Amino acid sequence: MLWRIAPASSHRWLFVGAIASLVVANALGYLAPLIGSATLDLALGAQAAGDAPEISRRIVDLLGGPDTLRAHLWIGACLMAALTAVSGLFAFLKGWLAALASDGIARDLKNRLYDHLQRLPSRYHDKADTGDLVQRCTSDVETIRMCLSAQVVEIGNCLILLATAIPVMLLLDPVLTAMSVMLIGPIVAFGWYYFRRVKHVFKQVDEAEGRVTSVVQENLHGIRVVRAFARQDHENARFASPNAEYRDTSVRMIRLMAWYWSCSDLVCVAQTGIVTIGGAWLVARGDTTIGTLFAILTVLNMVLWPVRMLGRILTDLGKTTVSLGRLREILDVAEDAAAGAPVPRVDGRIEFRDVVFAHARAPDGAPAAPATGAGAPAAAEAPHALRGVSFTIEPGETVALLGPSGAGKSTLIHLLLRLYDPQGGSILVDGRDITALERRSLRTHFGVVMQEPFLYSKTLRENIRLGRASAADTEIHEAARTAAVHETITGFDAGYDTLIGERGITLSGGQRQRVAIARAVVRDPAVLVLDDALSAVDSETEAAIIDALRQRRHRRTTIVIAHRLSTVAHADRVVVLEHGRVHQLGTHAELLEQPGLYQRLWRIQTAVDDTAATAVQPQPATP
Repeated sequence: MLWRIAPASSHRWLFVGAIASLVVANALGYLAPLIGSATLDLALGAQAAGDAPEISRRIVDLLGGPDTLRAHLWIGACLMAALTAVSGLFAFLKGWLAALASDGIARDLKNRLYDHLQRLPSRYHDKADTGDLVQRCTSDVETIRMCLSAQVVEIGNCLILLATAIPVMLLLDPVLTAMSVMLIGPIVAFGWYYFRRVKHVFKQVDEAEGRVTSVVQENLHGIRVVRAFARQDHENARFASPNAEYRDTSVRMIRLMAWYWSCSDLVCVAQTGIVTIGGAWLVARGDTTIGTLFAILTVLNMVLWPVRMLGRILTDLGKTTVSLGRLREILDVAEDAAAGAPVPRVDGRIEFRDVVFAHARAPDGAPAAPATGAGAPAAAEAPHALRGVSFTIEPGETVALLGPSGAGKSTLIHLLLRLYDPQGGSILVDGRDITALERRSLRTHFGVVMQEPFLYSKTLRENIRLGRASAADTEIHEAARTAAVHETITGFDAGYDTLIGERGITLSGGQRQRVAIARAVVRDPAVLVLDDALSAVDSETEAAIIDALRQRRHRRTTIVIAHRLSTVAHADRVVVLEHGRVHQLGTHAELLEQPGLYQRLWRIQTAVDDTAATAVQPQPATP
């Protein structure tokens, strides 16, 4: 499953190198106790050569015979030290190669997840929990990295040790070998049972951690609202519940791990005790040698503790399996189709033909929760946001969309950008149905300022240049002048190099909107879309921006969404939406003559403005 998520042949070869280094380290590790056993039996002891194991006699012969080894005991000691040192060197190489492979896989996996999230449909992001996605792309990937770095090679270590240690011990003494493997089977069986028992607990811990991350992220994003409404105590209480749940599931997991470690420690100590007591009895009877018992105990300890770690390995594999499943849930979501005809040029003629659209909702009528698996409930359709909307925008024309909240204005823009596709009817750009056009290519011809402009924690120059990476400073300054923000920026100490906070928090709402407008203008798009982009600016600044855009209006098609009629009055035509339908369509002057929503709004806003003007006029002094 992992190789399907993050395939990379170079990483596999690194793991092969790690396993090869492990084999060499283990082989050298076996030689050291065998030399010690031969030295004890044939050099230091009075053991007859015929009673020593064959492998010990061969080692002594290679070292020059018993007499030579007895006269130069330092030879055996130096060889054991050298073998141990070289074995440690290969063990280091094993860990280094495994770390390189695991870090490379984690890097590739994060890159793939990040790229995949950029291409997922907007409907998925509408329902997804951002905090949970962050936790999956960080904590879950780290769990996989740690398992690959430590446990994958350890699995190979256990298998190699078991496959080689038993033959080595059989060469030394079959009876002691039988004693040595008595409890290895129960240790492995207990580890497997433990793995099956705790696997679901790891998923609960991961999900609980994701909920904690979501609450923290949401709170930090809305920290100003929390403070403005003095909701700190409420937020503390809201955080306490998922945090307590995370603690409880973590404690449960720790309790299960403690049971495993204590029980496996007891079994391992019992296994060593059996071999020690049984070996001493055999030595006393003369059925084996002290050197053989020394070698058997050394090899047993080399095998026993890694096998005991099998439970830890299975534990980490359980965590990794859960993490892989959670990442698979993201990667299995189909990306927005990249197929479609490229759009090399856009003149700006836009036609909406009987467009129908409804947002998805959960079966209970609430916004749908993130789909996290195949068993997630199917989303139902909410009441239609658009119901047969039809109108045409000519190239270079400025059209304003007006209507109450929920009338479908922003939804039209989302459909035009192919963030969603219509469920009925069609949208044509220059006579071509946009569903047949490649999304990314289409969007390069649009400059958009959304209702909630998003700015990055970068300099103002970098934020504006996001509209077009190749824009020169003079073009950035001109776009800022069009957005009536140039004087504001130059008033900062660092000017265009002023670093703004996360999401532009150090700027006012109007400043953020104007910087976003400059970012869209510097793109010099064929179609400029302002989605309620002047709501946070004062009337004087609004007039300046509108006048600057009017001078550039014939260079591009412009769509303006606004609630203030002063913003839309300059448009060539105004489309009035209500309940997802086009109720009125015409110029400002024409709509003022027609009874309907536009006329009512104009009278209300004019009356409010007159009342406000009267209220601020100086009153005559009382005699």
